[in-house]
Amino acid sequence: MGNQQQKDAFIEMLEQHRKLLFKVASTYAKTEEDRKDLIQEITLQLWRSFNKYDGRVKFSTWIYRIALNVSISSFRKEKKRYSTSPLKEEIVITLKDESFEERAEQVKQLYTFIGQLKVIDKGIMLLYLEDKSHEEIGVILGLSKSNVGTRISRIKKKLKDYFELINKQHNV
Repeated sequence: MGNQQQKDAFIEMLEQHRKLLFKVASTYAKTEEDRKDLIQEITLQLWRSFNKYDGRVKFSTWIYRIALNVSISSFRKEKKRYSTSPLKEEIVITLKDESFEERAEQVKQLYTFIGQLKVIDKGIMLLYLEDKSHEEIGVILGLSKSNVGTRISRIKKKLKDYFELINKQHNV
């Protein structure tokens, strides 16, 4: 593949998977500027690795692997900049299926919850919400299938407790 063809293929790949990149960056970065920086870091690493893609895994799996590895590394390097803030009363919601706005707020709360997870667990939940199998999540993150299953079960329990607490606070 010629240099221009490789550049064109890379740009096309970025366009096709930009939502994936944004989702990963949004999970690990708190501010818009940090998201842009992280997307730039991920893009750079994708470019460096682009000619090494061998087709053994789906293209999206390969992209997730690189994006999550870059994000986790970046998060660990700058861990001191991030802190988990306690839940504020104004963002407490109930789980009802009454309107689009409420559903959007529930999704926002889910991502608030995910943002409070450990670095690897964030990646697991991001991939789980993308309907990736336990095996595929394991391949992407370098974990065993059983480890992924155990972690997902624990995260689900925490999530259930989290929303029960929110509902309890809301009903008081």
